[in-house]
Amino acid sequence: MSNDLLKILDEYEIDIFTEEDFLSRTGMTLRDWINPLRTLIKNGIIEIIEKGKYCRHNFKDEFVIGYYLASKEGAIAYWSALNLYGLTEQISNTVFVQMTKVKQDKEVFHIPYQFIKVKKEKFTGIQKSGYGNHSYLITDKEKTIVDCFDLPQYAGEFPGLIKAFVSNEWREEKLIEYAKSVNNQAAIKRMGFIAQSFELPLNEFIEFAQSKVTRTISLLDNTLPDEGRVITNWGLRLNLSLEDLLQLRYY
Repeated sequence: MSNDLLKILDEYEIDIFTEEDFLSRTGMTLRDWINPLRTLIKNGIIEIIEKGKYCRHNFKDEFVIGYYLASKEGAIAYWSALNLYGLTEQISNTVFVQMTKVKQDKEVFHIPYQFIKVKKEKFTGIQKSGYGNHSYLITDKEKTIVDCFDLPQYAGEFPGLIKAFVSNEWREEKLIEYAKSVNNQAAIKRMGFIAQSFELPLNEFIEFAQSKVTRTISLLDNTLPDEGRVITNWGLRLNLSLEDLLQLRYY
């Protein structure tokens, strides 16, 4: 019977699944196969990634696994999405998943998964990647860069984030749309100042960002000490050298 279950998984090209997945793809209930499933689990052929969620022992796509751990209600985001889009050379061993619910971080197959809860209005700019049973949701390129400026603690080192922003092309209308959804004044100011300093072709975004400037002074890099001159028209304290900042395009 366990071999019959493996044949079914092969026939329907199922590598990772829940009970609902099994039913929707095969038209059969997994409960009818519970004993063969237990045998395959006992023999190490099928792995339990979480209660009610299973995958083949050799299935190691961490982004699909992260999507399933989020019950298909989350999207690969932040540093992980930067890596997938080739926007950064910095590598993270952690998979970052954005979702609108609280979920405890966990480790599966020695890969840490971190789940970041955001407000529903921030959960936008989502698209599907992969194919068939190997598909998952991911923030699109523009949403990824906005998210990383919104919560830079999940995006690697700040210089790498700046380089990602200034070294790539962006759909300006999407940057504005997502910046409005995220609604983080400090993040928008940082992006606008950087875009202006590097003379990026984002005039509408820069104008939008300038409209968000108030008397509140934010740090350009909030991981560095509160020191340096204030850029009044941006409401930012330049706590890293402008010369060093501009060199980030080339390093």
